Amino acid sequence: MSEFRIHHDVNELLSLLHVGGGDGAEVYIDLLQKNRTPYVTTSVSAHSAKVKIAEYSKTPEDFLKKYEELKSKNARNLDPLVYLLSKLSEDKEMLQCLQQNAKERSEANASSATSTSFAIPPTSSKMSMQEFEELRKKLGNVTASSQVPQSAEVTRKMLRDRHNKKNPTQPNPVFPNWVYDRPALIGDFITGTLPLPAQEQALVDDLLFVLIGVDGRDITAQPVLGRQNRSFIVDPTLDMSVKELVNRILPVASYYSTITRFTEEKWSFEYGQVNHALTAAMRTLMKEYLILVTQLEHLHRQGMLSLQKLWFYIQPTMRTMEILASIASSVDKGDCMGGSTLSLLHDRTFNYTGDSQAQELCLYLTKAASVPYFEILEKWIYRGIIKDPYSEFMVEEHELQKEKIQEDYNDKYWDQRYTIIQHRIPSFLQKMAGKILSTGKYLNVVRECGRDVTCPDAKEVLYTLKERAYVEQIEKSYYYASKVLLDFLMEEKELVARLRSIKHYFLMDKGDFFVHFMDLTEEELKKPVDDIVPPRLEALLELALRMSTANTDPFKDDLKIDLMPYDVITQLLRVLAIDTKQEKAVINANPPLVALSGLEAFSFDYIVKWPLSLIINRKALTIYQMLFRHIFYCKHVERLLCNVWISNKTAKQYALHRAKWFATAFALRQRMLNFVQNIQYYMMFEVMEPTWHIMENNLKSASNIDDVLCHHTTFLDNCLKDCMLTNPELLKIFAKLMSVCVMFTNCMLVSGLGTACADLFEAFSCCQSSYRWHKWLFTVNGQSLFDRGSIGFCLTFIK
Repeated sequence: MSEFRIHHDVNELLSLLHVGGGDGAEVYIDLLQKNRTPYVTTSVSAHSAKVKIAEYSKTPEDFLKKYEELKSKNARNLDPLVYLLSKLSEDKEMLQCLQQNAKERSEANASSATSTSFAIPPTSSKMSMQEFEELRKKLGNVTASSQVPQSAEVTRKMLRDRHNKKNPTQPNPVFPNWVYDRPALIGDFITGTLPLPAQEQALVDDLLFVLIGVDGRDITAQPVLGRQNRSFIVDPTLDMSVKELVNRILPVASYYSTITRFTEEKWSFEYGQVNHALTAAMRTLMKEYLILVTQLEHLHRQGMLSLQKLWFYIQPTMRTMEILASIASSVDKGDCMGGSTLSLLHDRTFNYTGDSQAQELCLYLTKAASVPYFEILEKWIYRGIIKDPYSEFMVEEHELQKEKIQEDYNDKYWDQRYTIIQHRIPSFLQKMAGKILSTGKYLNVVRECGRDVTCPDAKEVLYTLKERAYVEQIEKSYYYASKVLLDFLMEEKELVARLRSIKHYFLMDKGDFFVHFMDLTEEELKKPVDDIVPPRLEALLELALRMSTANTDPFKDDLKIDLMPYDVITQLLRVLAIDTKQEKAVINANPPLVALSGLEAFSFDYIVKWPLSLIINRKALTIYQMLFRHIFYCKHVERLLCNVWISNKTAKQYALHRAKWFATAFALRQRMLNFVQNIQYYMMFEVMEPTWHIMENNLKSASNIDDVLCHHTTFLDNCLKDCMLTNPELLKIFAKLMSVCVMFTNCMLVSGLGTACADLFEAFSCCQSSYRWHKWLFTVNGQSLFDRGSIGFCLTFIK
């Protein structure tokens, strides 16, 4: 507060209190400035001050009423003033001073009033006519100002009595009461309120308009922002009893406004078919509501509708309108569409258990809203088709091409073509979501093969509180779809026969075929991979197939040649490094300086068409290729060692003492050959063959395509693990062993000298020793792989 404002307020206060003399205003101003504090009156201090003043007041009710009146008018500085008055009421000396001041002021006002009144001349002197007239005028003015105006009815009665006294034979005629009760009939402006009956009839007329969304004369709607509820303003001059009854009816108009705004908004295409169906059901109920208002208007025109009757007739509808408005507000706030809208309606239906009328209403809305959703569901589980223009259904289709299954190793067509969207699943279908997804996927696979499939048990799916009704329909369609697809793959597409054909070639089930093939292609595969002509290899492959028992295989034409850009160890290490810290290092590793030979790059490939590519996809074929390349390279090393054995037969022509020079080389060759042969035996007869029989038995008992996928994937994973192809360290050791064997055979076949074999013997022994330390890394059912069967023979040299 500025110094000027303090001067002004102090002077005004002194003038109002009529305080003069003393030290003057300057002393008070200086005192206020010295003792001024930055105190801010809070609501708590103002409330306590109000209570304190009410305790000291003789009429506390009048004080509190006046305080509330000023508070409602938002009077400025009201709370500081109340706080100041409470402090004054505590100071007894100040109260005495103010009381004394008030007494002096009242006496001064009384004396001034008597002094300012007209002067009465002394009775002893006579009054002139002029003085008498002035006195009469003054008395007339005083009495006129002091009189209270009488009512028109009293005045009329007084005048009528006076006239009747004067003319008793000709009394004045009397108008009927309605002339005076209806002031609106006069031509002057209406001042004041209507009588109570007129107010009631006018409000009934207004309410009938407001209940259908039209402003009345005394009742007007407030504008709404966003999703707020509609509020109304009622004329404050109306009678309190009438206004109270009107306020009880107005919530129905607010509900109607909420429902109307919801139906007008959700009618747009963007909000989906479920919301469209919900708004259509609400519009049907709104038609019945409007019929009720029309009937009430008919009664009103006949003069048979009062405000109390209107309240009586509208009460049954109020509960329905409240539920509809609550649902509309919840859908709006949650931005619900499709399955989420159905979840909300389903939960509301169960929450109203015990209130039969409310539950029946919610059940009606849920049934109506679920019709388009169940139509989409029926097409999906009965035909494998998704027709979901507004993205409401729980299953979403992605644009993926099934042809990429044979091209892309990481393609997940079966898992990603159709996926579940969690927030679109209605709560009453949550448990069946997995089966719903699988059912449509199974039928979709058969349908894309050109076969029209329709579930024979197809029935209309309807929403009920008894979930078992539609759960049974979903389960029936699921079992039918899984059986149709499984029979289609097993019988018509001959899945097991395809897998056996792959086993013949990739897992070397046909021994004579590989003997013929390796004999025919040995010279060609020894060349660098860049010098090999693939069509020549294809021709040799076909020749080997025709010359062996593989010629009886009906799928032999699907076998192809594939030359890989890296050897099998590099390929395995790349696969094992996926999603690990070594991934970048393996991928960015420099390529070897020595070019790959055909033997190191050679692999088979297999053509698999839809829908068998779901099971035998690129990922599965890649695993088959890695297993084949691993065994094929072992076969190649075995052939090299056998060639060395044949060439060593020439040592028989030497004398005994000269043949001893080659004893070390012959021992090393035999240990290498035993090692390679036992490794092959272990992988083919102790790993692949038993695992294959387990998978084949499991396929016979499979009930759906997902079980087939699981059994096939388990078979491949077990083969990789038990063949020791999932440990990078063990793979590197095995690669060194194989490279030592190849170096040994090259040395023996090229030079024919045994003196160079000592170093190779030492290197091979070191690799074997390291191999022994890593044998504990691979165990099956708690037993070391090196202790199972004939694999122990490959390490007989380790003591």
